[in-house]
Amino acid sequence: MGQPSGEFRGDGVRPRGGELVSGERLVVVGGPEGTEARHCPDEWLPQPRRIRGLVQARPELGPSAAVGPLALGAGPGDLPLLDREGDIAAVLGQLREGRSVRLVGQAGSGRSALLAAVAEAAGELAPDGVVRLSGYRRTAADLLQDLFAATHHAPDFRPDREQLADLLAGVAAVVVIDDVEPSGDELEDLLATAPECAFLIATTPDGLPSPAGSRLRDHLVAGLSRPACLTLAARLAGRPLDDAERAWAVDLWFESEGLPLRFVRAAALLRQRDVAVDALVAAQEDRRNVFGFAQEYELPDDPAELESELRAQVPLPSVGESAAPARLLVQGLSGPARRVLRLALALDGECPTAPHLPALVDVGLGESALQELVDNGLAVSVGGHHRLTEGVVDALLPELEGDGHGRPAPFGPGGIAQGAAEHLSWWVGHASVTTRQVAAEAEVILAVMLAERDADRPAEVLRLARAAAPVLALSLRWGAWERALQLGLEAARMLGATAEQAWFHHEAGVYALCTGSPQRAVGELEAALALRAAAGDQRGGQAARRMLDLIRLEETAALTAGPGSAEPVRGRRTIRAIAQVPARLRKRAPAGARKTALAAGAAVMALGVLGTAIGVAVSSEETPVGKQPGTSADDTAPESDSGTSPRPSTSPRPSAGSSASPSDSATPSDAPTGTASSSASHRPSGTPTTTKATTTGPTTTKPTTPQTTSPSTGKPSTPPPAGSTPPASPTPPASPTPSESPSPPASPS
Repeated sequence: MGQPSGEFRGDGVRPRGGELVSGERLVVVGGPEGTEARHCPDEWLPQPRRIRGLVQARPELGPSAAVGPLALGAGPGDLPLLDREGDIAAVLGQLREGRSVRLVGQAGSGRSALLAAVAEAAGELAPDGVVRLSGYRRTAADLLQDLFAATHHAPDFRPDREQLADLLAGVAAVVVIDDVEPSGDELEDLLATAPECAFLIATTPDGLPSPAGSRLRDHLVAGLSRPACLTLAARLAGRPLDDAERAWAVDLWFESEGLPLRFVRAAALLRQRDVAVDALVAAQEDRRNVFGFAQEYELPDDPAELESELRAQVPLPSVGESAAPARLLVQGLSGPARRVLRLALALDGECPTAPHLPALVDVGLGESALQELVDNGLAVSVGGHHRLTEGVVDALLPELEGDGHGRPAPFGPGGIAQGAAEHLSWWVGHASVTTRQVAAEAEVILAVMLAERDADRPAEVLRLARAAAPVLALSLRWGAWERALQLGLEAARMLGATAEQAWFHHEAGVYALCTGSPQRAVGELEAALALRAAAGDQRGGQAARRMLDLIRLEETAALTAGPGSAEPVRGRRTIRAIAQVPARLRKRAPAGARKTALAAGAAVMALGVLGTAIGVAVSSEETPVGKQPGTSADDTAPESDSGTSPRPSTSPRPSAGSSASPSDSATPSDAPTGTASSSASHRPSGTPTTTKATTTGPTTTKPTTPQTTSPSTGKPSTPPPAGSTPPASPTPPASPTPSESPSPPASPS
């Protein structure tokens, strides 16, 4: 059968699959119809193990975590900070008192370098050491997940907010985060989730101010003093400054207010000047050796004097050129560094890591090219990759050649961005690529999508989004996962690809459900269901219905447990008890009676909710909290025919070849849609059904014998058996409450 008109052909894209646990849900990623979330059995839930007493460092930041403009590939010991002793002492003092500190300063002020220096000195301040994170393009939820992953061992587990609050409550560490983007109440919520941690973060001054009563204390990172700036320029230039260069540096200090990044770039300009002077010296020596000199052209024989004379012939940049020296610095770059810079400009400043550079721009020594950009103050290391520094994109992008249509050359047909999309679509789907590697490259992947979108190539955006979104989900970079889904959906709409739009809506629904937005999840899944129905995709429609049924079951369990319930386990068991019975009904029903079975399942759900609500009311009225004679607090299932309450048994997680494996359930079955089918078919093998009392009849619960209170003694007494004559009472007995008389009275014969 041919492909429908207007549909996108995702040739060569094979989404990777896998499993993870989000909260109390098992999330199966990369199924044929999209990602699905299911109820995770208790025995499958991860048991996070704390990592205690260690100085933590995120692997993507490297061992020194010197990610600021002064890093230059060296740690603080090789290039000590200048004029920052007072800042370091003040920040450490506040951290010792348990306060959290926010370093505020404009781009290029040295926030990141100061952050790294304080982190090196704060290793003994907290029992759990120092945890270093990157806040670059991370949401508050991403940062909490990174903090959990740094302090706990629990692979492929993303706790929900309630679980995070419990897991991080006992963590006592100094948490150092660079390039923090959340601000205001969102940042305060991040800090409140780890109350025993002291946070040291760096941010730009354009963020929202801290609310009243905030834990954060702002520390302004100002520019360096004039002597410190002159010393910095001389150290990075590799030689002392002459008088003309010192005067030039002083003028630059006044103009820049002592921003260290300006002097990193100024030193790069001085090194370029030295290269030009060395070329003049070599030329003069050649002329002296070959042709000799006439008297009027003779220069000093002393090499130092000769170099000084020739240096005066190479003019220094003006203060205006030194303030924005990107164009001058490019002239001194090597060929490989220029090609990497051109690629980064095409990707809005994001530089791919070195292993990708041979395939993208034919640069074999990618590390050297990236380091050259860093040494010239054109790039910094951040979050596992490099990006261009402030102002470089705005200064250099207009200088690139146009392609005849008003767009820079990297965006034209066959340009760098298109090649990057094709390469990354193949790379993220390769089995040898780990999810950690994809997480480190997440911002580059998104930058390629944006570049292709701006170049009006939605097919490339769609192909890369389909390939990358499942891997970003598995890597637990869910902020990047959400942005990839948004870009992919936008591209699918531009192409008119109905099936692809449905897929992205479905994925966005699962994301919303797992991040605590059930209403948004319902909207996304209903949109996916409508689009798949229009396209005749029955299997995809079944997957969307299963997710919608799961949301309804969870809402039912939440209503059953009641607001503020302290027993979330009861809600989970209620969901499973209700789901298993509709599953059995629909499994046993013949093909022509499945609608009847579905209706019966709905009735069972309603009766289960009603019965559980009545049981909760009885226990709350008659029994003290946490105590009930003959039962436990978790026993919510009705009595079985044998008179004992069945309990769920624990069973080990099935092997990969077991029929109950979640990976096998990624392909929807041919059974009718509904949560019953999903919950029952994926129950682990060996786990018995936990309820036998819920049927299609009015009730099967045995009527309990109500206790009455003796008027004379006030003690509870057991009523006489049926058929005996009750003793006379001066007062009529009180009418039984609904909980005391579960069965209606028999009608008179």
